[in-house]
Amino acid sequence: MRPIRRRPLNFLLGFLVLAAAMLGLAGPAAAHDAAESSSPAQGASVPVPPEQVSVTFSNKPLGIGASVSVKDASGTEWADGQVQIVDNVASQKLRPGAPAGAYTVSWRVVSSDSHPIEGTFGFTAAAAAAAGTAPATGPTAAATVPGMGTAEPGATAEPSVPADSGEPFQWSIVIFAAVAMGLLVALAVIAKRRLSAGEEPDAG
Repeated sequence: MRPIRRRPLNFLLGFLVLAAAMLGLAGPAAAHDAAESSSPAQGASVPVPPEQVSVTFSNKPLGIGASVSVKDASGTEWADGQVQIVDNVASQKLRPGAPAGAYTVSWRVVSSDSHPIEGTFGFTAAAAAAAGTAPATGPTAAATVPGMGTAEPGATAEPSVPADSGEPFQWSIVIFAAVAMGLLVALAVIAKRRLSAGEEPDAG
């Protein structure tokens, strides 16, 4: 009889362990960073190609494995040098003399949780950039980086989940606590029934 009585306990304990594992994985899976804005913004029209392009993220990306490609309509690459990451902004300088026309920016970074994310955005330049660098252009472009309300710069691996990276984990703790409480109550009821069942033969 004892093996039969232990099966509900073993089942509930196994379920508790499984629920804890699933809820524990739910938090990290939802913690991926997301791109919040770009400079220039997606679909923007600028007077001349900027000295640099940038992407602002919901968290500071890691400084390894970052790459930004800036190509014109003919496919010519205009990115110059390495990607610079300051706080949660990744910036890429452009070579001087970029022509007028449409540009496609493709970026890839490693988020703060070591998960690679990537995306694209585009903009159009009305006129060609000067052959020499224009110092006034850099600060102007950098000032538009935060871009509250600008369009998202492209799809990431999980475009909607990282925006709520903190809240899902807190809810998972609440759910786990509720499940654990329910299972503890169930275990207490089963234990009481076992004690009652064990006392019946003595009473008879």
